Amino acid sequence: MAKKTRVRTREGASQHSASGENPRRPCPCGSGKRYKACHGAGDDVIVLRPFEGLAAESDLVAMREFLPSATAPLPLRQPLDVPVTIVTVLPGASAALVRPDGSIMLGMQVQTRSGDLSTDLGKALRWAQSAEPGSALPVVGPGIGDGDPVRLQDVLEPGATLDLTLHPDFSWWVVPSEDGTEPAADVTAAIERANAVILPTEAVLADGVRSAYWVDTGTKAHLRWVRPEPEEKLLAALARLQARGELALTEEARFAGVFRAHGLLVPVWDLDRELHPKEWADPVAAFAARLDAALAEDAPLSDAERRARDALAGKQITLR
Repeated sequence: MAKKTRVRTREGASQHSASGENPRRPCPCGSGKRYKACHGAGDDVIVLRPFEGLAAESDLVAMREFLPSATAPLPLRQPLDVPVTIVTVLPGASAALVRPDGSIMLGMQVQTRSGDLSTDLGKALRWAQSAEPGSALPVVGPGIGDGDPVRLQDVLEPGATLDLTLHPDFSWWVVPSEDGTEPAADVTAAIERANAVILPTEAVLADGVRSAYWVDTGTKAHLRWVRPEPEEKLLAALARLQARGELALTEEARFAGVFRAHGLLVPVWDLDRELHPKEWADPVAAFAARLDAALAEDAPLSDAERRARDALAGKQITLR
């Protein structure tokens, strides 16, 4: 008998038989692998929007997909006796780390994952609560965090966002020694390797703006803005602006496209590398006002707006 894969959407979990699907099609989880080589090989649950319902959803998607070095205290419904911090990436892309003082760190960018990132984080947190100080969890696999399923939605304080701190490097991986002892040579080397590939990234801070980030790739600068709206609603609003010639941030900062990550859309603009990230606050705030107005419109799309929407949808890509 063919195994089944369940795909959970915004409306809930739906089931379909792998035998009824083309096994050569891309896996719905967005991994880029063929279905038969990914979640079609087992009974895993694919959650296309794993952080749905959380006020911190946009922050979590940014941490998972493109922020290089960032940390945030995790606002738990029932605080633990030790601090819990969620981070972009841990040494070795580990799922969790318990520091010598007992404090817990959960990694977003990990080596392997299941079809539900939210459950993986819940399992990693459960593991960390009983792990010995100084322990690391390489991956969330069988036998890790077993018991009643726990997702981030079950443990985070309702309505809480993340107080994100972006770091220029990975020096926070190491807790300074009280006696001034230097980190081991392999630890120092690992930090240096990680620091060498960091893309300079800063949050764009402006009224009405959240989860918008300036990033310098070395050849270009971009604005990446994780949006919380449902995909169809956001695409319609962007199409209205495109049809009016209002999709650019400035005359020079042109709209580059949009990618989909964990159920959310992330519009991207090409920016002038010569301008400081803070200089984009006003243009982004002005665009936010235009976008809010477009989102509030409920009239049917015009022919030009429908063409713009189809063009935007045709250029989307999905990350992992």
